[in-house]
Amino acid sequence: MGGVDQTIPVDELAAVADAVAQEAAAHVRRRRPELFGATPGHGQSSEIGAHDSSVADPVSTKSTETDPVTVADTETERLIRELLHRARPGDEVLGEEDGGSRTVPSGVRWVVDPIDGTVNFMYGVPAYAVSIAAQIDGRSVAGVVVDVARKVTYGATLGGGAWVSDGDGTRQPLRANPVDRTELALVATGFGYDAERRRAQGKIVAELLPRVRDVRRIGAAALDLCMVASGAVDAHYEHGLSPWDWAAGGLIAAEAGAVVQTPPPDSRADEGHVTVAVAPGIADEFLSLLDELGARDPLG
Repeated sequence: MGGVDQTIPVDELAAVADAVAQEAAAHVRRRRPELFGATPGHGQSSEIGAHDSSVADPVSTKSTETDPVTVADTETERLIRELLHRARPGDEVLGEEDGGSRTVPSGVRWVVDPIDGTVNFMYGVPAYAVSIAAQIDGRSVAGVVVDVARKVTYGATLGGGAWVSDGDGTRQPLRANPVDRTELALVATGFGYDAERRRAQGKIVAELLPRVRDVRRIGAAALDLCMVASGAVDAHYEHGLSPWDWAAGGLIAAEAGAVVQTPPPDSRADEGHVTVAVAPGIADEFLSLLDELGARDPLG
């Protein structure tokens, strides 16, 4: 990943990211039963929309009817922005819900996803995360991803390695799997919300599946990337991710030794660039396979 400019307060940024992410995750845990009447892991689709009359409609949509945003998403991003402003008042913030400039600034920019895996959050599937990264010149230098339901935290600093904590404060180092054959790789992926892009992605998966051990679709890209870092999967690829999807998780995977390729820092999801994280022992073979399948080309 290269060296770190010693004038950049990377440890300070990492501490801010961790503290803010923990507060945000606690808020998300509280809001799920309040909004949907169930604890994580016990939601049902029939409960969506069941909420106290004093609470605004908990679900709206973004790009398509299948691309939801909840009041918890917007509340949590506002909380994150407020906490970041208190800690680092001069920094810019790019967030999934409340936006921000995609132009890469000269100073620190925080890249925030308040709930990565909103559909899982809605249905009570326990796989959704808070993701916060600090970037300098469009490059992530500190990042934290909190697996909200499991209360597991992943983090990394540029050049400082990656770690995981299960909530007791003890940090364990992360390392990608030593797998050396792509045919034995467990691969995570995700799909866009646009129907045409889904068709293209489905064709790629159909060709990929006979060439690897198996495929997983978790539904939260930040967690997919952290799973590469922890060895829970051997590779992850996905088209059309936005910076808030990969800014923290991509750094964590890279600092755990994975080979990581991300879109340009000012890219848009509709451009369809691919994000890849893969265990080093199969990186060349897996990337060649993606090239063969046309999976490293943008899917606009």
